Amino acid sequence: MNTPTDDKGLEEGAKALFDESVARLDAATLSKLNQGRQAAIAELVDETPARQWIRWMPATGVVAAAVVAIVVMQGPAEVDVPIASDSTMTDFEILIGEDALEMIEELEFYSWIDLADLESTDNVG
Repeated sequence: MNTPTDDKGLEEGAKALFDESVARLDAATLSKLNQGRQAAIAELVDETPARQWIRWMPATGVVAAAVVAIVVMQGPAEVDVPIASDSTMTDFEILIGEDALEMIEELEFYSWIDLADLESTDNVG
């Protein structure tokens, strides 16, 4: 098993080898590495709104897919639509019916019935 002192020695040996290999690099390679490092740092610091959108795009897609899934799973809403029965006649149907002329001829009679109904409800109250 490795002891902490062995790990420390291994770490120091690796660091020494790395430093020696960096010291042997020529100036052109060091310049390219430095330029690449500076460009990476500048890209992290300088975030435009477009870059922010690109970063959040996958999360936005997941949320949109979840909303669509919920809507599809719920299905169409139950809507109660009242259906008129055939026995219910509208005023227009009454006027275009066969008995329309007879009803118009007896219009005074129907007016008298309405007045009688109004008088009887007034007397009751």
